[in-house]
Amino acid sequence: MATTANPTRDDFAALLNESLGGENEAFEGKVVTGTVTGIENDLAVIDVGLKSEGRVPLREFAAPGQKADLKVGDTVEVYVDRVENANGEAMLSRDRARREAAWDKLEKEFEKGERVDGVIFGRVKGGFTVDLGGAVAFLPGSQVDIRPVRDVQPLMDLAQPFQILKMDRRRGNIVVSRRAILEETRAEQRSGLIQSLAEGQVIDGVVKNITDYGAFVDLGGIDGLLHVTDISYKRVGHPGEVINIGDTVKVQIIRINRDTQRISLGMKQLESDPWEGAAAKYPIEGTFTGRVTNITEYGAFVELEPGIEGLVHVSEMSWTKKNVHPGKIVSTSQEVEVKVLEVDEEKRRISLGLKQAQSNPWADFAEKHPVGSTVEGEVKNATEFGLFIGLDGDVDGMVHMSDIAWGVSGEEALALHHKGETVSAQVLDVDVEKERISLGIKQLERGGVAVGGGAGGAGGPNKGEVVTVTVLEVRDGGLEVQVGDDGATGFIKRIDLGRDRDEQRPERFQVGQKFDAMVTGFDRSKKPNFSIKAMQIAEEKQAVAQYGSSDAGASLGDILGAALKEKATKK
Repeated sequence: MATTANPTRDDFAALLNESLGGENEAFEGKVVTGTVTGIENDLAVIDVGLKSEGRVPLREFAAPGQKADLKVGDTVEVYVDRVENANGEAMLSRDRARREAAWDKLEKEFEKGERVDGVIFGRVKGGFTVDLGGAVAFLPGSQVDIRPVRDVQPLMDLAQPFQILKMDRRRGNIVVSRRAILEETRAEQRSGLIQSLAEGQVIDGVVKNITDYGAFVDLGGIDGLLHVTDISYKRVGHPGEVINIGDTVKVQIIRINRDTQRISLGMKQLESDPWEGAAAKYPIEGTFTGRVTNITEYGAFVELEPGIEGLVHVSEMSWTKKNVHPGKIVSTSQEVEVKVLEVDEEKRRISLGLKQAQSNPWADFAEKHPVGSTVEGEVKNATEFGLFIGLDGDVDGMVHMSDIAWGVSGEEALALHHKGETVSAQVLDVDVEKERISLGIKQLERGGVAVGGGAGGAGGPNKGEVVTVTVLEVRDGGLEVQVGDDGATGFIKRIDLGRDRDEQRPERFQVGQKFDAMVTGFDRSKKPNFSIKAMQIAEEKQAVAQYGSSDAGASLGDILGAALKEKATKK
């Protein structure tokens, strides 16, 4: 009879290890299904079919901020960390089970680009933590909303969608974005809304933001730009002058760019255009009152009515103030009278003149001070060619260096007067168009030439006429003489004192001496020029023509003798 060997202690150990090893291999590191067999304090006792039960904290069965809804007999999934710990109990984890299941689900959703649901439950450096059904993700602060959010508390513990930006299961990192969801939703809303809008449509909107260049208006989910130039026909320096944030405004859609989803809005387009019929309303040469709205280096803008402004160029601002900044002539908000110079309705431009609405001081001067009259003024400036004299009406007249004094050079004449000195002068010419007044100082001395009438003045000598003159002054260069006792004064150059060189000596004449001379012309101040030499040549020619010539047999002495004898007989 065969005997059966009894198993030894080593055989039992081997069998136990085999049994436990198989059990470990089947359960550890896996998610298994178990049954709640009891609830002790804050722990749930769970049987997963192992030799011993495991205990899991109840908080692992609850959503963030909520209580666990668990009772005996419920079936739950848990993760087996170890089949048996030092106390002989199975080490189980509900969080790990949920995390593993969540990672599997999230990886599939991430590959498809789908949204995931999550709950913001904590704050960390640089952002927040989000529970994605068991897996914890990081939400950067910049990805919370489209605009910076000061208070995130209303978003905490609230189930909402997120977009996974990146995930790494090996490292356990997940980064999500709430902003991406909002931008996508907003884009969908904008696309749908923009399709319902049309250019020319009038719509109500709410002012959301104001900048220097315009305002952004919410049209019910999409913003449009109301540029500052489209707020009103009148000049608007800053949008805040007309509208405020929160105002409900009626606007017209001017342009829609469906590619960029940009909308341009206008308010003034809903008003009547003040430029229609502007040419008839503001005819050329018409005078109107306006308000200065803006001053620049090149002129000033004057508002004739709300929406219509004209430019007064700097050259049209003053008759007398040249090369000065417009701000020294007018000031902002000042009421001024202007004259319309040009109107262009198409370009919306009106050229205005400020000085044209005032009397022309040059024309006023010409009327009050005709040529030949005497004026008085202060020497404002001395230049290399003359003196500028300040006159009535804030105009200046110029005395050329040749009209300052008789018998001296121009440089010497300029030295006779200084700035600030008050002088009297005679008006020689007034050119209103060129805004020039010519004056003479020397013409007031010694019976200066009267102006008007013939070439020599009223009652004065004419060119070619022989007159009797009186020596007023003997100089090295010639004689200053006067016709009669109170007639025109003039000058005889040394070379014109006689035909012979011996006769061309001024010292052979004396002050008060009288003799005949011929008027040979007039200088620019209409002062006559005299010549004894020209008179002698003219008399010689006349004698030769009348009494014969040396070619006919008569000597020149005989001819001149006969002419002088006849002249003496007539006297």
